[in-house]
Amino acid sequence: MIEIIPAIDIIDGKCVRLTKGDYDQKKVYDASPVDMARSYADCGVKRVHLVDLDGAKAGKPVNLATLEKIAGQVGMEIEWGGGISSSAALSDIFSAGATHAIVGSIAATKPEVFTEWVKEHGSKMILGADIKDGLIAIKGWLETASLKIEDLLKRYEVFGLKECIVTDINRDGMLQGPSFDLYSRLQAEFPHISFTVSGGICSMDDIRELDRRSLRKVIVGKAIYENRISLKDIESWLQNA
Repeated sequence: MIEIIPAIDIIDGKCVRLTKGDYDQKKVYDASPVDMARSYADCGVKRVHLVDLDGAKAGKPVNLATLEKIAGQVGMEIEWGGGISSSAALSDIFSAGATHAIVGSIAATKPEVFTEWVKEHGSKMILGADIKDGLIAIKGWLETASLKIEDLLKRYEVFGLKECIVTDINRDGMLQGPSFDLYSRLQAEFPHISFTVSGGICSMDDIRELDRRSLRKVIVGKAIYENRISLKDIESWLQNA
């Protein structure tokens, strides 16, 4: 069964959700990132998706203190994205407790650097492929590169890339369903890479359809905060899995 990975997006140490990656369309939620992570762990979730939105903008990790708190208090895998633009930053997030690193901008703009990271860290590295109007978005989704996702996947597959999170920015935070055909096509074309669906999930029906299509992982964010998918739904899914 497809694995549900809840998302926690962080600005100023608080849980937020953006719409289509727009920092000006920000909604702040009452729960702290640590409390949210703990509630997911209590449901049986094995991995949580943390995004340092401040870090994505700054080009370096900013919310490491929050990462340290979650890693220290909640026993689960943590995939961390945002601001990983140097080997020092990569080392910092691993030292703070991340089990996996999500890298997007560097993979698109400095392929030799990301290639070395994949060779050195193997399955701990996750390619973050954020798509906007068919092209890869970089620098916190504020810019686009003249690359298609297939270009990146072909480049890194030969070096042993195991995981890729694909976010359809135009659907992110819209609660209108994911791009089912996009993910099905990518998983069929690159069977040795495990794709994580990200963007647009609005119901358990979406998750059931992705599972039917043999997708392996799905990130759920706003649907949880907006009570479209409950913690009880997630718990029941994981128990059945």
